[in-house]
Formats: sequence, C-alpha cells, structure tokens
Amino acid sequence: MGGAERRSAREGHRLVAQRIPRGARRDPDRRVNRGDLAALRLAPGDALFLDFDGTLAELGPDPDAIRLDTATEAALRTIAERLGGAVALLSGRDLRDLARRTPDALWRAGGHGLEILAPHAAPPDPPPPPPETLLAPLRAVARHPGVRLELKGPVAALHYRAAPEAEAACLAAAAEAAVRLPGHIRQAGKMVVEVKPQTAHKGAALRRMAADPPFAGRRPLMFGDDTTDEDAIAAAEALGGIGVKIGPGTTAASFRAPDPAALRAWLAREAEALAGAT
Repeated sequence: MGGAERRSAREGHRLVAQRIPRGARRDPDRRVNRGDLAALRLAPGDALFLDFDGTLAELGPDPDAIRLDTATEAALRTIAERLGGAVALLSGRDLRDLARRTPDALWRAGGHGLEILAPHAAPPDPPPPPPETLLAPLRAVARHPGVRLELKGPVAALHYRAAPEAEAACLAAAAEAAVRLPGHIRQAGKMVVEVKPQTAHKGAALRRMAADPPFAGRRPLMFGDDTTDEDAIAAAEALGGIGVKIGPGTTAASFRAPDPAALRAWLAREAEALAGAT
C-alpha cells in the first residue's frame, strides 16, 4: 500500500466498521479500521436485527426523550422494502413504548424478545407487571434521588444514570428481587439493571424470528451496543450471519462501529445503494 492509500485508510469516514479477525482477542480499546465498510455491504438476501437504545439512538438521561430522526426512519423503511420486510428492532423496551417511537413498517420485538409485533399490526394489551414480592426491594432503592424504576410488562428496570453512586445498591436490590421469584434473573447493562424472566432473551428471539418468513433463509446481521445484545450477536454469527458491536466494550461480534451516528450514516448509505440497485 502506498503512502496516499495509507493516509486514506487512516482518515477514512467514521462510518466504516472494524473487522475483528476470527480467534483474535476481543479488545475493547482496539483501534477502529476505517477502511473496511465494503465488507458490510448489504445484499438482497440479508436480514437486519437492530437494538434501539445506544445502537440506533444515543443513550440519554431521559429514556422517554429518545427518538429516531426522520432520515434514519426513511432509511430503515427503504431497507425493509428492499429486503422483503426482513428488518426487525430487537429492544429491551416495552413493546408498546417501542412501537410509539419507531416506524410501523418494521418488525418490533420488545421486552428482550418476549413480545413480537409484525409490521402495521396494533400492539396487544400489556402483560401484567411483576408481583409486588419482586418489586419491593426495587421500590426501596428507587427512593434514592436520581434512581428510576421502570416497569416494562414482566420486566423491571432500575435506571441510575443520574445517580451513579447508587450502582451498588441497585445491583444488590435487583439480585434480591431476582431470587424472590423463580424463573427470573438479574441482568446489568449501561447504567441500568433489570430483573426479567429467563425467557426474555434476545438471542432466543433472533433465532425464532430467523426461522420464519420473512427472515428465514437470509443472512442475519445483528447490531447492538450492550451486554443484553451479546446473546443476539452470538446467535446471528452462529447462524452464519454477522454481529456488529456499536461503541467500545468486549464483544463476540466480528465487526465494530464507533457509535450510533456511524450506524445511522451507514444505514443511510446502504439504503441509497439498495434503492439504486437494479
């Protein structure tokens, strides 16, 4: 490679994702190679699965304020049309909440895959919340200023982004809540800890969806940023697909992109390419 090419590779657009070689150590601080986007070109036989918070949209102190921008909504609609409808959002949000803030032309899976909604379908009534026996220790720690308890059907989440000093108390309360109800587990994420049924599993949800139309027979691509997405990333790669880690952190994914803005721009670029294909 000549000097000009080396400079181009170093200074390439931030959209380009990093290929993590098979068998290589998963290094959370590995430098992003901005010359490899061509390896992630979408094809008509692909299927897209994407997390919402921290992946398509930046995380923020108020989850209720997070929305998709209109350009990304348009890109997702175009990609879904070109991929025969095989685009799904796979989120830890409650399904009804996810449906309010995302295009109804897409498949939506809420509660880490507990509920799945087909395009243009109306969300069902919400499932019952966890029993009070489980919620008691969570309600107690939620009295701490800056800690917020969110109920998402059978999933309960403690958000402490506004009170990082309460992390240990939130983790302990979630652990106590999980042992109070058989079949529930604690799962920690980015400034949040959840108590959820063991069946709330993004990897299992991706496998179920990948077995049925319009996803069956397609190469699955899973994009996620958090520990809750790693099961789905591993499932996609086990099915012969590709996992993409958004942001820093240890991952099983073969590719990495630096942040949600990079992913949104990549989606816009791929939508344009698919729309222009004959």
